[in-house]
Amino acid sequence: MEEVIIDYLHYLLIERGLSQNTRQSYRRDLMQYLEYLNKKQITSWQDVDRFLVLGFLQKLQQAGKSTATVTRMISSLRRFHQYLRQERYTDHDPMQHIETPKKQQKLPDTLSLAEVEALIETPDTKEPLGLRNRAILEVMYATGLRVSELIGLKLNDLHLTIGLLQATGKGDKERIVPLGDYAIEWVTRYLDEARPTLTQHHPEEDHLFVNHHGTGLSRQGIWKNLKEIVREAGIHKTVTPHTLRHSFATHLLENGADLRTVQELLGHADISTTQIYTHITKKRMTDVYKEYFPRA
Repeated sequence: MEEVIIDYLHYLLIERGLSQNTRQSYRRDLMQYLEYLNKKQITSWQDVDRFLVLGFLQKLQQAGKSTATVTRMISSLRRFHQYLRQERYTDHDPMQHIETPKKQQKLPDTLSLAEVEALIETPDTKEPLGLRNRAILEVMYATGLRVSELIGLKLNDLHLTIGLLQATGKGDKERIVPLGDYAIEWVTRYLDEARPTLTQHHPEEDHLFVNHHGTGLSRQGIWKNLKEIVREAGIHKTVTPHTLRHSFATHLLENGADLRTVQELLGHADISTTQIYTHITKKRMTDVYKEYFPRA
């Protein structure tokens, strides 16, 4: 049964072109599922029925897993069992009548404009790494890039003369994102003043943002640097790279951008994913009303 899962993960790479992070997520879900089936002494995918799946999902809930985790698991299992039937490993789909629980919609944390400015202005731009960090923060806030898209940026993805960059998002989908004047200014300074120093031992490195060794930054590197900058800025919120992405989208909508444009800028495949930001702006509108309207 494990070999079938390995075949499926290979299919996700070759046929679907899914990223390594997405495939790893599927792998974790399916191996957890297989472990449960092994304990139930199931030796063939053909023997899996609806009641076994329900038992597994119930076990997750009893273990205190969140609705979001259970929902993701159902999505993973649904796609996997569709694959099993498609490839004729089975002649039935036990997920057919299993409903997805209603997801609790949690509004993402955002920063105010003053907090964003405080954060961005914190790095010491007299130092190469500080100048790099300033450029990173400017790009993150100006574009709303995911951290994976940010660390994947190559030098030839930049088109500074026309104020654009080319980002590769989920499923290797490319999109063009505009860069603001501030971001262009600080990226230009980083390229001229800091990057040559950082890459002196790796002049062939083509990633835009590099670490102190002169090679491409990792996700962990971005998180670690951001955590330190947040502390130095005196911001007492939990701030992640995604917080800047959320702030980018929220500030756009609060200043009159339409939802479809924000969807394109964020690289969301479905506008329903972007619609969560309308809840943020409505909450903001309510807060402003209560604060400033005398009879609120």
